[in-house]
Amino acid sequence: MRLHTQRDRETSSSEMDYTYAPGRNHLFVPGPVNIPDQVLRAMNRNNEDYRSPAIPAMTKTLLEDVKKIFKTTSGTPFLIPTTGTGAWESALTNTLSPGDRIVSFIIGQFSLLWVDQQKRLGFNVDVVESEWGRGADLDVLASKLAEDTAHTIKAVCIVHNETATGVTNNLATVRKILDEYQHPALFLVDGVSSICALDFRMDEWGVDVALTGSQKALSLPTGMGIVCASPKAIEASQTAKSLRVFFDWKDYLKFYKMGTYWPYTPSIQLLYGLRAALDLIFEEGLDNVIARHTRLGTATRLAVEAWGLTNCTQEEQWFSDTVTAVVVPPYIDSSEIVRRGWKRYNLSLGLGLNKVAGKVFRIGHLGHLNDLQLLGCLAGVEMVLKDVGYPVVLGSGVAAACAYLQNNIPMIPSRI
Repeated sequence: MRLHTQRDRETSSSEMDYTYAPGRNHLFVPGPVNIPDQVLRAMNRNNEDYRSPAIPAMTKTLLEDVKKIFKTTSGTPFLIPTTGTGAWESALTNTLSPGDRIVSFIIGQFSLLWVDQQKRLGFNVDVVESEWGRGADLDVLASKLAEDTAHTIKAVCIVHNETATGVTNNLATVRKILDEYQHPALFLVDGVSSICALDFRMDEWGVDVALTGSQKALSLPTGMGIVCASPKAIEASQTAKSLRVFFDWKDYLKFYKMGTYWPYTPSIQLLYGLRAALDLIFEEGLDNVIARHTRLGTATRLAVEAWGLTNCTQEEQWFSDTVTAVVVPPYIDSSEIVRRGWKRYNLSLGLGLNKVAGKVFRIGHLGHLNDLQLLGCLAGVEMVLKDVGYPVVLGSGVAAACAYLQNNIPMIPSRI
């Protein structure tokens, strides 16, 4: 047996000192998010035969319950072992053909990446770009649809909640514009950082494909892309000519019909985790979950205002209740705020990305998270701001958030 040398011990100690910190990491990036203990326990199990009666039986109930978080009764959900990026590709390739014209909006890093994917998949992308910090320019969409009397636009693609800038788009207005011009374009929505946290109504808003990722508001590990398709989208998939194999809905639908559900091996652990996550959401009540996120978002914005800093989101109509991007003064590099938070306070904040790199840091407030956890984050941010030379009044943001929360936190129903 090899004995540990002094060098081994020094290396091990150095690595441990770099990563370990007492207590829990305060995870406030806008995904991946905190995982509830109930979900961790549910996933802590051995592998199972997914062809046994148990897994198809559980999958059947999961598919029915997943429809509830999209607020659809007519949609068909797909639980795909992938990330949100894979879910994007699934939505596009199953409904569109190479060369199809689509209108897509760039308002931040993740909408930019989706547009990049759309172009690389061979679609004719009509890009509508806005200043980062503003929402999608829906007046331009209206103009394009009005001009498109030949219905050459086959889809409108939009990110519901842009996590790079903390901007939420108004999906109801998009549907209103489509209906106003009686345009048959498919309505495709990235709901990765919105579904299960923000108000989302697939059927009411006529969304044809919606998608999310397991690591966001569902509070699961990364690894499951959840896509939900309307009957119109399912019909479009029958004639769409984009090349697809792993993401092909036809394979899923074939196995749905057989009652075995899985065209290939699923993650057993993630399925049990999803079951536990949905149970927690339904126990709290989906509308209560959304109200909790509204409360957390409002409290965070009040803290930012009390610090004398500004929100990257330029108008209240676009404020996000899952992430707040905070603009720092020009003499501060926001990346240093993120580094200092992690190194000194065991606080994980989101970096500014691309055009806003070094200019903003992001506070994620989504998923399995309560008000006191958020206050701990805000206290940590205040100390970091003081560390990097910003003249924050310690306690100012926390006090502003507390004053709001103390008047708005409801009683815990099970403890009344």
